[in-house]
Parts: sequence; C-alpha cells; structure tokens
Amino acid sequence: MFSKFTSILQHAVEALAPSLPLQEDFVYHWKAITHYYIETSDDKAPVTDTNIPSHLEQMLDILTQEERERESGETGPCMEYLLHHKILETLYTLGKADCPPGMKQQVLSFYTKLLGRIRQPLLPHINVHRPVQKLIRLCGEVLAAPTENEEIQFLCTVCAKLKQDPYLVNFFLENKTKKLEASKDSGAGLVKEDPCSPDTGQNQNQTPSLVTSTLEAAACQATSPGEASPSPVHSTLPNNDNYNLVSSLLNLTKSPDGRIVVKACEGLMLVVSLPEPAAAKCLTENTELSQLLTDRLAQFYRALPQSMDPLDIETVESVNWGLDVYNLKEDAAAFAGKRALISFLSWLDYCDQLIKEAQKTAAAVLARAVRERFFVAVMEPQLMQTSEVGILTSTALLNRIIRQVTSEALLQETVYFLLGEETGPETLAGITQHPLRHRLIEHCDHLSDEISIMTLRLFEHLLQKPCQHILQNLVLRCLEERNYIENKQQEEREEREHMENGQPHDAVDLEEDPLFSDLSPDNRLSSPDWLSCSPPPSTEHTKPDGKTEVHKIVNSFLCLVPDEAKSSYQVEGTGYDTYLRDAHRQFRDYCGVCQRWDWRSSPKSFEKCNLDSPFFEGHFLKVLFDRMGRILDQPYDVNLQVTSVLSKLSLLPHAHLHEYLLDPYINLAPGCRSLFSVIVRVVGDLMLRTHHIPEFTPKLLLVRKRLLGLEPEGMSVDHVTLLEGVIVLEEFCKELAAIAFVKNSSPKITMIMYSFFCC
Repeated sequence: MFSKFTSILQHAVEALAPSLPLQEDFVYHWKAITHYYIETSDDKAPVTDTNIPSHLEQMLDILTQEERERESGETGPCMEYLLHHKILETLYTLGKADCPPGMKQQVLSFYTKLLGRIRQPLLPHINVHRPVQKLIRLCGEVLAAPTENEEIQFLCTVCAKLKQDPYLVNFFLENKTKKLEASKDSGAGLVKEDPCSPDTGQNQNQTPSLVTSTLEAAACQATSPGEASPSPVHSTLPNNDNYNLVSSLLNLTKSPDGRIVVKACEGLMLVVSLPEPAAAKCLTENTELSQLLTDRLAQFYRALPQSMDPLDIETVESVNWGLDVYNLKEDAAAFAGKRALISFLSWLDYCDQLIKEAQKTAAAVLARAVRERFFVAVMEPQLMQTSEVGILTSTALLNRIIRQVTSEALLQETVYFLLGEETGPETLAGITQHPLRHRLIEHCDHLSDEISIMTLRLFEHLLQKPCQHILQNLVLRCLEERNYIENKQQEEREEREHMENGQPHDAVDLEEDPLFSDLSPDNRLSSPDWLSCSPPPSTEHTKPDGKTEVHKIVNSFLCLVPDEAKSSYQVEGTGYDTYLRDAHRQFRDYCGVCQRWDWRSSPKSFEKCNLDSPFFEGHFLKVLFDRMGRILDQPYDVNLQVTSVLSKLSLLPHAHLHEYLLDPYINLAPGCRSLFSVIVRVVGDLMLRTHHIPEFTPKLLLVRKRLLGLEPEGMSVDHVTLLEGVIVLEEFCKELAAIAFVKNSSPKITMIMYSFFCC
C-alpha cells in the first residue's frame, strides 16, 4: 500500500515540476531504477509493487519523443546514452535473475516495445543485438511459464525486424566454439573487468547491495561454461552455429496454449523466408525444425482411425493452419475421426506453406525430410498393405494430400515418393523397379471397384499438378522415339502429309468395318504448334471454303459409335457442343501450366527417332487401355473415372501425346495400340453384342434418362452394365472430338462453332 502511495505521489510531483531536458529526464528514470536495487534489500516483493514498470515506460516514451523530434536516421542523446551505458545489457541481467519477481516480464515487454516503436535500425548496434541474442535464449526455457505471452511477442518482433533487413540475421548465428573459448578466458571478476559488462549508472565503489549481488550472480550465470555449451536439444547436431531464435520458437510450439503455438509458427514462417544462405544452412543443419514438422505430421497421421469413409476425407472442409476452430461435440457427430483429420490437414497446410515461403535450399531440405520421415516411413507401409479397407483409407488420404500440396519443393518430393525419379524409357521388365509406383498403377485395375476409382482419381489429380516429372514419368518417356509408328510406312506417311487429296495407308482397316463406310479421310492433320495458350489453326490443308482438315478428325471420333447405339440426340442438352466450352477452357489452363516446360511444339523428326526399338506403351497407359477395352463390362462409376483420366491426358499440349491419343490416321507398328484403336475394338465388340439384346435402343434411352434423373427408378433393366458402358462410350467419343477440335483450332473458330451449335 505504501509503495502504491509513493508511486502516486511521485507522478503528482512530476506533473507539477517544470519539464526537464529529455536526456536529463531519461537519466533520472534510469537511475531511479538502479537506486531501487541499492536501497532495497527485500527481493521478494513483486515488480508490480515498485516504480520500475512506470520508469521503464517513461524511458520508452522519451526515446519515442526524441526520435519524433529529430531528423530521420539521426540518433539523439537519450539513445546514445542507452547504447553507451549498455542499459539493455543491464536489463537483460536483471530479467534473467527475475529480481524482483516479474522483472523478466517487464524486460521482455521493454525490449519488444523498444524494437517496435523506434523506426531507426537498432539491431546493427552491438549493444543492442548482443543483449537481444541473450534474451532470446531465455525464451521457451519453461513451458507454460507466466512470461510466455511476452516471450512470443518479443520473438515475433525480432523476426519481423529481420524480415525487414534480412542481413541482420547473421548477428544471431552464434558460433558455439568461439563461445566456449571465450567462457574459458573469463575470470572471477567478470562483471567488473569485462568491458562488455553492463553499466548500472552507479558508482562502482559503493557498498555492495541488492543491485550488486543480483547483477554479479546473473552475469556470471549468463556467461558460465554451462550456458556456453550446446543445449541438449542440439547436442547431436554437427554444425558449430547456434540459431537460438529458431530454437526458442521451436520450444514455444510445444506450449499447451494454442495461441502461443500459432504465434511461434508465424515466427518460424518469417525466419525460414530469410534469403541469407548462412541462415538457411544453419536452419536445416543445426536446428530441429525438420524434425518438428515431420514428427508432428506423423503424430497427427497415426491418430487417424484405421478405417474412414473416402467421401468424408474428400469432402471435409479445408482448414488453414492456425484457424481450425472446432467443436468436439459437433465434429464427433459429423463422423468419427473428423477432429483428428482436420488437425492433420491443418498441420499439413502449415508444412506446405512454410516450405513454400522458405529460402530455396532450405525448402528443398525440409521437403526431402518430409518425404523420408513421413511419406516413406509412415505412409508407404499403409499404401503397400493388403487390407482393402486400409488401402482405400490410405489412398483417399494420399489423394487429399496431393490436392492440398501447393509448394513446388514439397510437390516434387511427393511425386518422387510416388513415382520415383526415373525419366528414361520404360520397359515391361522394369515396371516393378519402383514398388510403390507399380502397386498404385496396379490398384487402378483392382478387384475392388472402390480402390480402382480412388486410385484413378489420385492419378487424375496428379496429372493436373504443375510438375513436369509426373507426365514425363507416366507417359511421355514411352513416346519419345515415336516407335509406335510403323517404320516401313515412314516414306508413304511423309509423302501423304504433303498431298491434298490422298487416301491414308491405314484407312483400309476402317473401310473394311461397316461402321466407317461413310468416312473417307483424305489427309491426316499434322500436329499443331502449341506456342501460345491457344494454338493457331493449321493452314497447310485449308480448303477453298475456309474449313480446315480438323473436321475429319472430329468426325472420326463422332462416327465411331454407330447410330443405333447412340441416344444423346434424343435427350436435349447432351450434344457434342456441350463439351466445346469445357475443352477450350481446360486446354487453355493446361497450356498456361505447361508453357514454361521444354516441350516439343511439333513431333520429333523420323530421322532422329529410333523406330526400330521395341515400343512399350508404359505401365500406366497399359492399365488405362486395358480398362478402356472393358468399358462395356465395368461399372458406370469406374468407366467415368477411366475416361476422365484419358481425357486429361488428351488435353495435354505435347506433340507426341496428341499424335498418339488423338490422331486416328497414324500407321501403328505391329502389336501396338492407340486410344483410337482400343475404341475401335470396343465398338466392334458392341456391334456383335447389341444384336442379341431385344429392344436395345428403347432400353438404352431409358437408362440414359435414369442416369440424368429424367426418369424415376422403376423396374430393373437387363444388361444395364453394358447399356451404361455404351452411354459412357458415346459421351467419351464426343469429348475426344471436342478436344481434338479445340487443340487444332483457333479460339475464334472454337467460339464461332460453339455459338453455331448452341443455335
């Protein structure tokens, strides 16, 4: 009570007294603080019962006022006094001793406000960055400490300052070897003899008191060999640099207070983004940041239920890290494991964002750590198991991970984990070289339709990721030599490309089939140059009426399914035109992604191709073509997913892939197949089977209307799997026709055609 009365009286006197010059006022407040330690012998009273907080606040106000009154960048006498008399060193020592109780909290607050309010750069000064570094080491020492809030505010302020001037981070990379050597040279009279010892502003010959004992004890403890040695957290790390800022932030990420954890994560996000190479190296080699990321990721993953509904995993709301406000009762009512799933996805989002923001070399190291310590160590055994329930759950989780990852480094490591790093030609004997890749592709043709659909969906999402290695590894490396084309027909093919009206060599196969009696393709369309997001039309075979040869390729796909097996023309809004707009938009998006890749704008010349080497379509295309060949005998949902993956591949602006998937007139080498040839065989099988189904056309129309929700479910229809397969086949051929048209036409022609069809 008496101390509070004294404080009030002092404020009243100060208010009535004439104002002193700023420097005198500043020195007065600082000496008032040091006087407390000289005159007081009771070190049990909390600091809030003293005038220390008020004096510290007054000192801050004076420094702020002084800077405001002076020209930008000019250091005033008060700031000079603070720097010259090492006031921050003294405050650090008092804060470390926490004398009187609560002093550490006051010191942290003073440092935070000083760094935050003063605009001129303070950290370059040795009498600022050195005590700041020492104070950083005090943060995070004790979890759930009463000073946690002040600690994290102080650390985040330092991080923000380093973000403004990244080169300053080099002051905070502390060499442990040099520190050990310095500690050995320190003597018993360290506080008095060390030129760096703090200045209390008092006569050194005065009688020892609370200030003397407090400063000596704290200073000796601060520079003792015990503190100079590496902390146990870093004892196994090889580098000789301490990154105490990161270590303290990492410690605070373990706080039971969620708000402290979020702030610590924000601080780490700022630190990893600093461009200084030395800091990035120290971050990855001499801190446990990567271990924190991967251990917590594994911890959240292992907390998930062994069995989860894939639909729940796919549809759970996206949660950005730090914003996952939740209600346990509501989450439990939604589905079992929702809270655990959101926690996992939230931390995954943090890892992804942190790696995206990180300095380039640091990002690569952190992403590799996630691959080795989480994907390989934790997820791979789950994906390789034989339990169908386990496979389905782990594949659905992997699918969600792929959708969520956006950082380039983490995406690349994820792809390497799934597919391997091979880019050379794939062989049939070598498809098991990367076991996980082989297993995932095999799962596309699994006995369980659910597993097949989920794995196909996983690959569909992979194909839409901006990573060239995905496409190179899965398909492009098998098409590089164009050895799917018959070698002996090379000269005829090249000659035909320059003829205006010539019969393609392989047209005989189509003419022998009654389905194609109305087709007489004159020329093949040479692959366009994808030099922009929407390619220019081919003018090599432009007809007098202005139409290009693209209509022949479009008609080749549109006429694949015979009229008696078509049903879309009887239902409004299901024409070919419905696919044009989507195809144009998707192709434009793909071109935007692929534009920075070194892709061929035209096919590799035959002179440079090794056409004599055996062709293998690749494990991925093999499974897709096998699935496509069974479209009449597979469930509707499986067929939709298979055709969706193939359409994504067809949209890619790569000359060889376009030729292989969308050119009906290529001369296939013996034993080779293309997407068009697979569909031709399916149509041939369909023609044989439709004659044995009574009332085929009415049943087909009924099934289509039921799929569209235009007819209620009634009596079961026999051969429903085949009928649904025919409907998917017809729609897929229309989609391929639209893709072929868009890829071979200008945007203007595409929109004119779209408007024409809509009319």
